[in-house]
Amino acid sequence: MSVAAALLALLSPLLLLLLLAMAADMAWSKRDRGGFFYLEPRISRGRQFGLLKFRTLRRAALEQMRREDGHARLYEADTSNLTWAGRRLLKPWYFDELPQLLNVLRGDLSLVGPRPWPPEMVRRQVAEGRDYRNRVMAGLTGPAQVTKGDGIPYEDLDSAYVERCTTLSGWGLVRYDLQILRRTFAVVARGEGLNY
Repeated sequence: MSVAAALLALLSPLLLLLLLAMAADMAWSKRDRGGFFYLEPRISRGRQFGLLKFRTLRRAALEQMRREDGHARLYEADTSNLTWAGRRLLKPWYFDELPQLLNVLRGDLSLVGPRPWPPEMVRRQVAEGRDYRNRVMAGLTGPAQVTKGDGIPYEDLDSAYVERCTTLSGWGLVRYDLQILRRTFAVVARGEGLNY
């Protein structure tokens, strides 16, 4: 939690700039107006919580997503659903995920672990016999995010991480998590987020 607090303090100028860019976007484009943040229901260690994100979706797309009980990833795939700030600033560098540092401070997430999935996806996964999302805390980043898939299914990468959690010693796991955090910063610095 202290690392998340330090990151929030360190990133506060960037967060302010992002909020200003979003405000300018909303002032310029009526379709992009709405709140700065939104919550998505997700699962971490078997418990549902509200995942905090900067809003990347236009108001109409966000309202449709809520009506249909969907999740943002499906709507973000259609660039016409994205605000200018979402398309140009937030998604390419994963900046829309930065408010989740507050989820880390609240104890909803750890810095590293399998990404939190929506409840319906977790229910399907559990029905298929993979219940690790009910046993481990979800993370802000994880192996699936830093490898960008590498052709390996995300579930396999997440399962391998959970296995490492049970086999590595305390310091071994800390070193492994630090490697993932370092690689996460590299992915963000290279702008390897979603490109539109």
